Amino acid sequence: MRNFQKEALILSVRNTGENNRIVSYLTKDEGILTSVLYGGPKSKLRSLVSPFNSGTIYLYNDEAKHSSKITDFDVKKYHLSFRESLFKTWAATLAVEVVISTKCAGSPEECFVMLNGFLDGLDLLDENQGQTGLIRFLWRYIGLLGVQPDTTNCQRCHKPFYSGNFSQNTLQYKTGGVIYSHSENGFVCTDCYKASFDNPERLLFSEITSKSVVYLQATSMCEPSVSRNMKLSDDEIASLKGFLYSHIESSVGTKIKTLHSGIGIL
Repeated sequence: MRNFQKEALILSVRNTGENNRIVSYLTKDEGILTSVLYGGPKSKLRSLVSPFNSGTIYLYNDEAKHSSKITDFDVKKYHLSFRESLFKTWAATLAVEVVISTKCAGSPEECFVMLNGFLDGLDLLDENQGQTGLIRFLWRYIGLLGVQPDTTNCQRCHKPFYSGNFSQNTLQYKTGGVIYSHSENGFVCTDCYKASFDNPERLLFSEITSKSVVYLQATSMCEPSVSRNMKLSDDEIASLKGFLYSHIESSVGTKIKTLHSGIGIL
């Protein structure tokens, strides 16, 4: 029998028995762990151990019984704004479901930093800014999964989608938009798309603007401030969300419940 403490982010809590709860939480070194929280509804500890709270968790592990009990939780971040925003709650729930479904993408330390950063940022942003914050998180997580398509050049003719550079704000976007090919997991220019127009595989294409592709590129390659300062229209945000929701669900390989139950909010 031993006592432990870890930096943890609470992912989910579910009831077991009359007064106990099974708690899943994310740690930097061991990924997702599960422990039991004992105590009735009036327990102060029960109110502290809630989804999205993060801090230092204290554990009592019984190695003989292969059990782990939460004895205390020193909360450092509560993310209080989530209680006042349905969108923030659903966005945080979506991120957590993706992390659980993919088992941290096999990279617990990077996942720990990424998910904590997203939740902390989401807490500070308004709902409109939170929309693009969710886009950036999902795109980065797709990169962590190792299935992020190239956003620099056309998958087929290899011509760039933009010219200029980010730092000097001299970007020029390729006219005509960009098409995502689901069958190739890559972006193609409109000229290459037109060459496939009579091909049945055209049904596996999704169109977004070239500016949206550059936004994804900036999210992957540049300092966070670059993509945060790029302005997207409402249509571009909606298009990117649709693309990323489809891509992340395909990458996870299973139905993401939050996406389907949160229609109209996300």
